[in-house]
Amino acid sequence: MECIKCGATLGREDQCPACGTDLRLYRRIVHTSNRHYNEGLERARMRDLSGAVDSLKSSLKWYKMNIQARNLLGLVYFEMGETVDAISEWVISRSLMPEENPAEQYLASVQSNSNRLDSLNQTIKKYNQALVYCRQGSNDLAIIQLKKVLTMNPRMVKGHQLLALLYLVEGNYEQARKALKSAARIDINNAVTLRYMREINQVLNKEAPVRKKDKNHKNHKEKEELVSYRSGNETIIHPANFKDNSVWSTILNLVIGVVIGALITWFLIVPSVRQDAVSDANVSVREANDTISTKNQTIKSLENQIVSLEEQVEELSKLEDHGQEVTDRYEQLLTAYQAYLARDFAAAGSTLEQIDGEALTGKAREIYDIMTGPVSEENLAAFYQEGKAAYDSRDYEGASMKLQQVVDSQEDYEDGYAMYYLAQSYRNLENKEKAIQYYTRFIEIRPGTKRATTSQNYLNELQTEEVQN
Repeated sequence: MECIKCGATLGREDQCPACGTDLRLYRRIVHTSNRHYNEGLERARMRDLSGAVDSLKSSLKWYKMNIQARNLLGLVYFEMGETVDAISEWVISRSLMPEENPAEQYLASVQSNSNRLDSLNQTIKKYNQALVYCRQGSNDLAIIQLKKVLTMNPRMVKGHQLLALLYLVEGNYEQARKALKSAARIDINNAVTLRYMREINQVLNKEAPVRKKDKNHKNHKEKEELVSYRSGNETIIHPANFKDNSVWSTILNLVIGVVIGALITWFLIVPSVRQDAVSDANVSVREANDTISTKNQTIKSLENQIVSLEEQVEELSKLEDHGQEVTDRYEQLLTAYQAYLARDFAAAGSTLEQIDGEALTGKAREIYDIMTGPVSEENLAAFYQEGKAAYDSRDYEGASMKLQQVVDSQEDYEDGYAMYYLAQSYRNLENKEKAIQYYTRFIEIRPGTKRATTSQNYLNELQTEEVQN
């Protein structure tokens, strides 16, 4: 464990032996962070991945330098199929601890395999396309796209959940249940998965009594229509409405049946056949028209998809560039913060100059503002001392470079002495224009002083030389 202020190695004492900082609150924060990390580790072992994410986020909220918690959070994200979030956590971890960090191996294992990296990128693109299909109401296309996604990345919990939701909308509850079971095998206590499963169970439980009632009614009706009796050792079963007709009654019934059949054939079946033939022809014509219309719509839809895909490619390219800029900016901020903690204000200042502070937000902007003031003061003091030393050693070129930076930041630094020595350096370098500019400004900000009088004398000499030339 290291001191948060000076970086000294600590034992069990409550105060830093090097700088004397009170470490009790710091130890309490680190202890709380480690407790949440242990909870997240235990939940991850039980495959409660969403619960592990919550615990690990709480750990990092207490202590952002908890490298073990950050690396484990990246592994959990990767197991859930959230590759972008996993890589982000590992990049931040590597920036906080560049040496002997397992995150370096995790990033190398992902980035070294170009086929695997391309597969992950394709997975993200196809999942986003499935979301677009959902917004457009094309649920069938979204389901096909999600099946491709889950074939490429079976651990993507969000993909299983979205597929289950689409099946729910289509009323295919068994397929939805199957998709949710696949998601539960990856993350057993995911709140979204459990909520969808509860809704499916409620719907299926409502349908079950109706099916059972219809089945019982059917069995009862069948029992009523059958009558059984025993004849010797045999059981005879026959319909309840069975009647034993005589021979003549049977013949008469047959004749009447033939006549009725002929009449039905002539008056009902023949017109029906003709009508069916006409209907079949009309159906064939409609189907042909529908096929042509469907193909036209498909072509138009594919053209729209091409335009949409081109726009998405352009947007993703912009997002990728923007994401790289943000990552580089935060890495520079972390580098400056490490130099600031080590009190290397020169390195911190040079790094801060490369960062666009207006582009930072939230905690990052607060850290930037906190470092800017002390770093600027320390740098101004260092530049002034280096410039004054160069001036005293007659290195007027080096003195002008250092003192110019001081005057540009604060022209009245050290009661204006920085500007005075800058004017002197330019005079010795025979840069009369710059010398006149800074002698004049020094007289304006420090009037009535001895050095102002000296500056006026040098100014008069330079102006006289300008007139003579």
